[in-house]
Amino acid sequence: MPSCRGLGKTYRLDGRDVVALRDVDLDLPRASISVVVGPSGCGKTTLLRLLAGLEQPTGGVILRDGCESSGAAPVRVGYVFQEPRLMPWLDVARNVGFMLEGRLPKADIAARVADILAIMGLTAFASARPDQLSGGMASRVGLARALVANPDLLLLDEPFAALDAMTRRRLQAELVALWQRLSPAIVFVTHDVEEAALLADTVYRMDRGAIVARYANPMARPREPTDAGVVALRRAILAGFEEAEPAPSRSLSTL
Repeated sequence: MPSCRGLGKTYRLDGRDVVALRDVDLDLPRASISVVVGPSGCGKTTLLRLLAGLEQPTGGVILRDGCESSGAAPVRVGYVFQEPRLMPWLDVARNVGFMLEGRLPKADIAARVADILAIMGLTAFASARPDQLSGGMASRVGLARALVANPDLLLLDEPFAALDAMTRRRLQAELVALWQRLSPAIVFVTHDVEEAALLADTVYRMDRGAIVARYANPMARPREPTDAGVVALRRAILAGFEEAEPAPSRSLSTL
């Protein structure tokens, strides 16, 4: 499975260097859930794009089983975006199987799609169009599309952020059930600290392009937001963010 050593990414923008990621060390054990939490713009999505092979690092290396991956995606990767990005002219079954077209015989694609739709509880919606789906259902289709190729590494970029609280909680539970069944390594990006505590084996806190803290999370599953361990981990992560914030400047009238 992949790991990162000293991973960095710098962009050239309007004649100046913009550092998006700096000196990231990260291990992603098999069948683990790693959650990366941090404010907008801290480098979370850049990290996912490098792990997926969608961009190349400008520093450091991505390793696979201890060997350098030469910048390519190190393992079979599934990627789930914040927005499902379903193709409106295709039904659910075609959206899920689209990335397999031309790579496998049609009969094999149909069988894989049928299997993953059954696992995701989407069989009855196979012929539905994206505009006929609720937000939660569309997110489920996006997850099915990422899983149909049986990835070793599943990357999720705030996939439930736009959903209401009840739908988000239901999909979090479904994600954990799928992970227990299919055993990919998952990297889940979020700005929601409670979501991180509910899902993660390990939480990584990012700030200004760097991983600044790591929190092991050995709590048994299933977990609830009111569990003492979830509450304690949430408080610890939030305390870390509060400590990292610069003190507000004082006006002359307060001196």
